[in-house]
Amino acid sequence: QVQLVESGGGEVQPGGSLRLSCAASGSIFRIDAMGWYRQAPGKQRELVAAITSGDRTDYQDSVKGRFTISRDNAKNTVYLQMDSLKPEDTAVYYCNADVASTRYFPSRRYWGQGTQVTVSS
Repeated sequence: QVQLVESGGGEVQPGGSLRLSCAASGSIFRIDAMGWYRQAPGKQRELVAAITSGDRTDYQDSVKGRFTISRDNAKNTVYLQMDSLKPEDTAVYYCNADVASTRYFPSRRYWGQGTQVTVSS
């Protein structure tokens, strides 16, 4: 089994910054893509940012230039640096990772438990 543990959420004023972390542990042979999604009340979960094992990144248009995704493969950890936060960024943020537990099977997607980010004055 694989576990993803997120940290770094909280409440911040508009224009502020937060850094989310998500560490994977357990039966890990290889991690392919990793990413962050968010879900605001009454809305569907949406992709915020993703990063491949080769460090190619992809962002939702609304966060481009404000958020930065990165990963530390030695620590099996993905980060989301969020700057210039806006009230509309308020949501529960979930990380995910595509993990292969052995060389013989393809990767499958695992999810973290979610961390609340609130942007409010």
